[in-house]
Amino acid sequence: MPQSMTAFARDESISDAGTITWELRSVNHRYLELNLRLPDQLRQLEPRVRELLQAALKRGKIDCTLKYQPPQNLGSDLHLNQELIDGLLVAISHLEPRLPDNHRGTSALDLLAWPGAVDPPELPDNKQLLTEATDCLKLALKQLCDTRKREGHQLGELISERLDTIDGLVDQIAARVPEILALRGEKLRSRVADMAATVDPERLEQELVITAQKADVEEELDRLRIHLGEVRDTLKRDEPIGRRLDFLMQELNREANTTASKSIDGAMTGLTVDLKVLIEQMREQVQNIE
Repeated sequence: MPQSMTAFARDESISDAGTITWELRSVNHRYLELNLRLPDQLRQLEPRVRELLQAALKRGKIDCTLKYQPPQNLGSDLHLNQELIDGLLVAISHLEPRLPDNHRGTSALDLLAWPGAVDPPELPDNKQLLTEATDCLKLALKQLCDTRKREGHQLGELISERLDTIDGLVDQIAARVPEILALRGEKLRSRVADMAATVDPERLEQELVITAQKADVEEELDRLRIHLGEVRDTLKRDEPIGRRLDFLMQELNREANTTASKSIDGAMTGLTVDLKVLIEQMREQVQNIE
């Protein structure tokens, strides 16, 4: 069954380990592209995150963001890296006399903003944190997959509706060709009858045969029907089908173009234009299918 590549999911977990929030965004892409944004405290999760995403998704550009807020009961006291701060103060005392007046004056906030000047608070048990983050990701990933399936089902229904309409157009074109040829033959014979000169009957029949050959689209219509059946079968497959559908859209468009090039009647041309419009609509929808 078709799955869409466009979806969004969000899941949050609040516990003694803190607040964990996953956000997953998926858009269409030719291959599977993963963009991960993880906080430093949970950077070691990256291999596991990639493993879970690659197991569940086959195509699409995936933006995966993890936000982490430590529990509030860790306290508000700052743990200063006194050794680093002492070193900074010594360096400042040596440099300040050499600086212009307008560049002097380092504040305490400047020191606190220095990387590593304030030690991060002690986090909860790392194993518990990693487990809860992984479980939360699995829930968000399930939401994402469920959304992709629902949207994919809707896309499949829209494509099926257009397949049915194309079936009708193909039948109309097939029925129209003999009518066109009969009308052309009558017109040609009528013109010959109005001419003063005598026309060789054999030559007249040759012209009619040539006209029939130019307008013969039976092979193109047969291939269109075959491709339409293949699209229907593909929509039933329980696997990624986007690339296969995209190829079939190209083949449908090729046969529609050939049919249009053989048109010798305004009504038939109109039918082939409708045919190409429907195929293009399906092609655009297929771009969002995994």
